[in-house]
Amino acid sequence: MTGEIVLPDAAGLARAAELLRAGSVVAFPTETVYGLGAHAFSEQAVAEIYRLKNRPSWNPLIVHVPTVAEARKLAAEWPGTADELADRFWPGPLTLVVRRAADLGGVGAANDTIAIRVPAHDVALRLLEAAGLPLAAPSANRSESLSPTTAEHVVRSLPDVPLVLDGGACRWGIESTVLDVTGATPRLLRPGALSLRAIREVTGRVALPSEAVLDGSARPSPGMSKRHYAPRARLVLVDEIINPDKSAGLLSVDERPDAEVLGDDPEEYAADLYAALHRLDDLGVATIIVQKPPATEDWLAVHDRLNRAAAR
Repeated sequence: MTGEIVLPDAAGLARAAELLRAGSVVAFPTETVYGLGAHAFSEQAVAEIYRLKNRPSWNPLIVHVPTVAEARKLAAEWPGTADELADRFWPGPLTLVVRRAADLGGVGAANDTIAIRVPAHDVALRLLEAAGLPLAAPSANRSESLSPTTAEHVVRSLPDVPLVLDGGACRWGIESTVLDVTGATPRLLRPGALSLRAIREVTGRVALPSEAVLDGSARPSPGMSKRHYAPRARLVLVDEIINPDKSAGLLSVDERPDAEVLGDDPEEYAADLYAALHRLDDLGVATIIVQKPPATEDWLAVHDRLNRAAAR
């Protein structure tokens, strides 16, 4: 049976751990989005992630571990900045890119780095403990499509996934922030749930991301392609929604009766963004018109997701 959703109780976790140790995949909740997990250093298991997601081979994966100590084991170098950030934000929605230990196979970027995080979700942490494995876990959806924030989203996008642990709706609703700490100045690779403001309180200066990486090119982090996080419908960004096509789905910052309204708080907006786009997609609309949120740094991650979803 595939696409089975189970509770994350002792029996469900035992089944999930057995599948993972056998080289299969399991979808599970994190505080950001649902991940499609597999043994990070099994070529067979990692290949199954790429096959199910139809994910390009050049797009690397993030490895999830239960503790900072386990994260350090995967690194050739663990800079002081990584310790400071991990002490402040792990478990949590921050991924750190560090130099990869030389003896590791399976997952990693085309260069010598690896992206690692400790998730802040009880189900994810209990699964990592039960499986006893580091888990590569990109979002549990078809490549380039909307990330899942519920178990039902997972099954709709990946009906052939063997098992989904249902932990309810994800708290943050948007992927982790990815920070490269291999250089003298930390470099933001993907804006996400953890704000730049919070990171700067620890690191001081942070180098901002450059333009999207060309498809097929090596990259140290997922989420760097021009097009990503896209609904089935065509997504169009506008400064203001004026006289919209009545057949279009609408996503607005301002109150209006004909739209999904996510409001003007960036964290609350991000938490419901994918779910709102899923709801509009489920209506069968051909176009989703999105009012651009405020152009401030607090909205950086939301703008990143919307711009990539609208790219052609």
